[in-house]
Amino acid sequence: MKPGKVMGGTSWAWRIVGVLLLAAALALLFWNEQRVMAYAAAVTKQGAPVIDLGDEGHPSAGQYGAMTRVNGLPRIVDAPHDDEFGIRAQSPLLVRHVEMFQWREITVGGETHYELDWVDHPVESSRFAKPSGHANPATFPIQGRQFEAGEVRLGHFRLSQPVVRAFPGRVVVAPDEKKLPPNLVATFQRAGDYLVTSGKPDVPRLGDLRVSWEAVPLRAMTVLARIDGDTLVPGEPRRNGPGFEVQIGERTLGDVLPSLPEPPGAVMTLRVLAALVASFGLLLMAAGTRFRGDALFALGLGAVVVTATGGVLWLRTDVMASSVWLLVAVLGAGLSIWRSQQRPARDD
Repeated sequence: MKPGKVMGGTSWAWRIVGVLLLAAALALLFWNEQRVMAYAAAVTKQGAPVIDLGDEGHPSAGQYGAMTRVNGLPRIVDAPHDDEFGIRAQSPLLVRHVEMFQWREITVGGETHYELDWVDHPVESSRFAKPSGHANPATFPIQGRQFEAGEVRLGHFRLSQPVVRAFPGRVVVAPDEKKLPPNLVATFQRAGDYLVTSGKPDVPRLGDLRVSWEAVPLRAMTVLARIDGDTLVPGEPRRNGPGFEVQIGERTLGDVLPSLPEPPGAVMTLRVLAALVASFGLLLMAAGTRFRGDALFALGLGAVVVTATGGVLWLRTDVMASSVWLLVAVLGAGLSIWRSQQRPARDD
């Protein structure tokens, strides 16, 4: 057998292997991009696009209107304070509760009786079956109130008031008699975690007041909300929901949106692998031509084949992503053209 025929047969064998490798690379790319597109479609069903920023994300151009997951320990920039009583809390939310010792009407088994108890709203005694001797004060001289922090940040985002108000949990904030304004010192005294107007806290009288405070505890939180500049605001309400999610602790996107599938892993790794396998296949296919052994030419051509295919796959669902793929294809084509100009017309 002539050496030329042996060499020619070997070249064709390498070319066949190269074709198989190129086909495998394109199949890998197709499978990988189908996973990514399926995940993107599932995310889109949630309404606005979802960006998983975690605790490292920063507000940036192009995020407006998207939903994002942000987690971490909230930072109180301007703490809430109840100036009327000199109470301040390092918390997103401070709540003042006011109760009055009043008559209550209780009917059990057709029998009505009356008892004095702490109630957080005026009880209208004129509607009692026996109002005589059970008259309550008409109004509260001091009202319950809610005080919100001037600014709360989670990560690098400000939180809007509806999101802050949804923070769960309450802890008692003990009052400090020493911080009472002068006009209230003679009226209130401390009894445990309360300020009371009773002369004898253990024996309250009709009309006595009892004031207490609660605050939202500072702890790690996860928020899913819509990006509006540098602020997280409620998104479009879905299924009677508020348009956002607030959960205690640092939760994954899958925890917050359990309907979402797991995001595909190793996406970029598989893309690079597909490009390298395609380039190696093209290098083998170049056996017996003037480009045999030219790794840079094969790498450029492999980038053209893989990224052009990726651009076509994404063209129907995401034009921006498709344009990025095609831009890389142009760069690969430039590398291949440059290498072809460096090679002689015939390889001796």
